[in-house]
Amino acid sequence: MPYFVGIIDGGGDAWGVRFPDLPGCVGAGATPEAAITDAAQSLRDVLDYKQRCASPVPALSDLSSVIASEEIGEGEYAVLIPVMIDAGRTVRKNLTFDAGALEAIEEAAKLRGLTCSAFLASAAREKIEGMR
Repeated sequence: MPYFVGIIDGGGDAWGVRFPDLPGCVGAGATPEAAITDAAQSLRDVLDYKQRCASPVPALSDLSSVIASEEIGEGEYAVLIPVMIDAGRTVRKNLTFDAGALEAIEEAAKLRGLTCSAFLASAAREKIEGMR
């Protein structure tokens, strides 16, 4: 899974993340965590679009080179943002859960109109990209 270097800044209830490798790709939120989550979604959308249009994705900058560059201004910080790109194919996997946890998963999925697989995939994406 690739990690993109984002640059976060803000304060109070206004935070933003931008990506030096993908100008125009940004995320925003009322907290740093919300901005990172929004940035991960924006990043996934931009990369998905580039993949569908066969547009090249720039080479990833590493964290140390971004920190050493003049990309980061006063009050800004570098963060690593993981991004999961859908492969466009499903894979079957046998997983084991506690019976109580599985009941809760099935109930939560049903309340949202999702299959257990879709619910778990969504929860995993949120956990990985939002780092919650």
